[in-house]
Amino acid sequence: MGCRNSKISSSNTVVLGVIQIMLGVYHVLMWYFLLLLYMGQIKGVFGTYEPLTYKMGTGLWGLTFIISGAFTVKAAKHQNNRYLLLCALSLNIFCIMVTIIAASLTVVELAHFRSVSYRNYGQAKLGREVSRVLLFSYPLEFGIALTYSICSCSHLGRGQEDSLESVTEVVESTF
Repeated sequence: MGCRNSKISSSNTVVLGVIQIMLGVYHVLMWYFLLLLYMGQIKGVFGTYEPLTYKMGTGLWGLTFIISGAFTVKAAKHQNNRYLLLCALSLNIFCIMVTIIAASLTVVELAHFRSVSYRNYGQAKLGREVSRVLLFSYPLEFGIALTYSICSCSHLGRGQEDSLESVTEVVESTF
């Protein structure tokens, strides 16, 4: 397996977790900004601009980044707790899936633009720019979650090999 030789220190893991938490807070705050932006729209002849990512609340999906980052930091401080490592690993894998889905929805949103009332055009344009900025933060979250997942896999694999060797030594010592 290719991830057996991957190593990362606990302080680096804490940094990855803190960056995940910061990205999650950033996404939630950007969603709140979009909420305020789109709530101020005026009903016009062509209607209001309500993008797909806003309707689905993808900015609030940043809460998964916050929770995953918190578990990553906790797992870095308690590396002997196998269940905590598995929980952090599974949450990071979930973050990878959330990131892929959110980036896909953002690309779909940016690819299609229907006309809106001239009164709401500025808000729609600003909202699309915020979506573009968020689109650039998804690869960062993806990379962080993938890095932790690979290194966590390596750490769990080494723990598995150590426990298997000790069982083998116990069996050999009894004969």
